[in-house]
Amino acid sequence: MGSAPFRIYMKKRKGYVFTDKKNSNRAVMATILGVISLVSLGVVVFFSYRSGGEAKAGYGVTALLAAVYSLTGLVLGFITVQDKNYFRLFPVLGLVLNGAALAGIGLILYLGGNLG
Repeated sequence: MGSAPFRIYMKKRKGYVFTDKKNSNRAVMATILGVISLVSLGVVVFFSYRSGGEAKAGYGVTALLAAVYSLTGLVLGFITVQDKNYFRLFPVLGLVLNGAALAGIGLILYLGGNLG
């Protein structure tokens, strides 16, 4: 009977996984670039909508910068997601956010070309 609690303790202890993995600075930067791209595109679309669809030249520059940020974030995300020494949350999140930003830019360009 004295060894039963010890077995329970050992059983719980085997559930822990100790690792040397850490978060990559490149992956965090990819995530930040994705957030910046999505927010800037959202702001541009909102202000363009408020002005009745009239987009100023600065809005196009903002969308171009968002595309550059998204492409940079995708590259950083792809580099980091392939490395097994890092956690996968931030690289995958960066890939998703930057992919969504590029898809948004593509949608804006597609709709602008077909509806304009």
